[in-house]
Amino acid sequence: MDFTFSEEQQAAAEAAAGVFADVVPDGVPSPADTTGAVADDFDRALWARLAEADLLSLLLDEEYGGAGLDAITLCLVLRESAKVLARVPLLESSAAAATVQAYGGKELRSALLTRAGRGDLVLTVAAHGRTGHDPAELAVTARRDGERWVLDGVQTAVPWAYNADLVVVPAHTDDDRTVLALVAPDRDGVVRAEQISTTGERLAELRLESVPIAVVDVIEADGAWEWLRDLLTAGTCALSLGLGTAVLRMTSEYTGKREQFGYPVATFQAVAVQAADRYIDLRAMEATLWQAAWRIASGAPGALPAAADLAVAKIWAAEGVRRVVQTAQHLHGGFGADTDYPLHRYHAWAKHLELSLGPAAAHEEALGDLLAAHPLG
Repeated sequence: MDFTFSEEQQAAAEAAAGVFADVVPDGVPSPADTTGAVADDFDRALWARLAEADLLSLLLDEEYGGAGLDAITLCLVLRESAKVLARVPLLESSAAAATVQAYGGKELRSALLTRAGRGDLVLTVAAHGRTGHDPAELAVTARRDGERWVLDGVQTAVPWAYNADLVVVPAHTDDDRTVLALVAPDRDGVVRAEQISTTGERLAELRLESVPIAVVDVIEADGAWEWLRDLLTAGTCALSLGLGTAVLRMTSEYTGKREQFGYPVATFQAVAVQAADRYIDLRAMEATLWQAAWRIASGAPGALPAAADLAVAKIWAAEGVRRVVQTAQHLHGGFGADTDYPLHRYHAWAKHLELSLGPAAAHEEALGDLLAAHPLG
């Protein structure tokens, strides 16, 4: 498989690196120093710079002011964002807008997409279900009532729910279908309860109590939720890769300067072997991510469904990012826990990403089921 990126994809990644170059991971209070949220809002100034660089409209068609690029491009940009712990809803808003474009009605596309691409409209997604362990599409019910849908249920850990203009909520219908409803989080019948992530960011439990949604604001097309969920998964794996890359670089720089017995600790065999193991983790995370992103972007068939590639990517991302930050903490010694040094923030963000991806054992079981259902050879 040739994973050489196109000129357009490379240009997007370079533009993102330029925008994120001035972002300081310690730009908000440390989650270790506060019991509440580290900030009330995401980084609006950075969001505006992303819009100016046309990085919020990468997946949108030209008629909506976009570049018409693909999931691989988005993952490249997300990888850069995670290197500096960028506090913006880039993944959620981009994935939601792309789903509206691919599956939404003409009226909905016209109303939302140009504004979303300019950064004037912020979207997020409720993707974690009632508890974080159950399917998100089963946590909310949707019933048709004349010219509207009515939603009831609970979604947990919704990112940016206090700052986004619309939340994309998957919901289960009586005839065993999944629809996507675009819900304003401040409308009647929607109750938000604050939850704090390990990163210190403000999440929300979203409780929907007979919330009426106009038919035009509901996506009923088959496959919409599955495609959105897969894009969110690939994007989260990209964030894990970017974070892990930054942490390993930080560790390399530290161990190259830190001396014991008159030599840099990086020259000690035990240190070098641990760093090499984590480098292998990152290369595996990278290969499995691009394979999964390519399946989403191309729709190409394979011996197994694309869900298998995503399962493998999640296994490596969830375990790999945890191992990278744990080794980094170990090799930094007590310095890694110093809140004046950024490593503890990367550790907190890595834990959030690991929890968002879910346990590797569950993905291994899902992969086993796919292998059983689609025998190879």
